[in-house]
Amino acid sequence: MLKLASRHKPANPMPPFWIEFIGFVAAALTTFSFIPQAVKTFRSRDTRSISLGMYAIFTVGIACWLVYGVLLESWPMIIANLITLSLAAAILTMKLRFG
Repeated sequence: MLKLASRHKPANPMPPFWIEFIGFVAAALTTFSFIPQAVKTFRSRDTRSISLGMYAIFTVGIACWLVYGVLLESWPMIIANLITLSLAAAILTMKLRFG
């Protein structure tokens, strides 16, 4: 049976500042890693090598991560997924428009 996380947080010796800092670094790195592909696609308008199914699922997944971040009130998750969702939705739109 699937056991969901309990409402109480386990003791963590790391200060909250460092936990949030690690979250922001992870969010920045994963979001910025997406930017070169997005820029290349925007400039070339060539979406032939992009899978429509993959990008549709990816975009919906990012939207779900954004909602999850909002529900958790996790700013690193919210900011990173908001930026990534914007880029992914733009590329998905280009894929639908240009093929």
